[in-house]
Amino acid sequence: MKVVLDTNVLISGIFFSGLPAKILQAWRFEKFQLAVSIEILEEYLSVAERLTARYAAVEYQGVLGLIVQNAELVQAWGLQGPVCEDPDDDKFLACAVTAKAEIIVSGDKALLKASGYRDVQVATLKEFILEFLD
Repeated sequence: MKVVLDTNVLISGIFFSGLPAKILQAWRFEKFQLAVSIEILEEYLSVAERLTARYAAVEYQGVLGLIVQNAELVQAWGLQGPVCEDPDDDKFLACAVTAKAEIIVSGDKALLKASGYRDVQVATLKEFILEFLD
């Protein structure tokens, strides 16, 4: 199964514990394949760098390096007009559509409302874990 992780999920998994960390661990154990685009990687890096000011002991480079090495990197095609209420979230849908990913995992309300676009399901962390990992 191919999955796109919203930035809030990935960053929370790196910097904190709980469900986001469980999802990252499942990816490390190859329970699903991760798909990313350059735009998504840039956002992951930008947010991680901002958080290190507050959480200096957290080492995020290793996880991002694993993503670069092991995730499917796609050149996401633009969507035909904005799809999400927040157009900045469209990059996740574009990546999922281009990579033929079945699921985007997100806690973002605007992205969750776009679930079903071009057959891409947007699931909360809890839904993803209960339906696909447990």
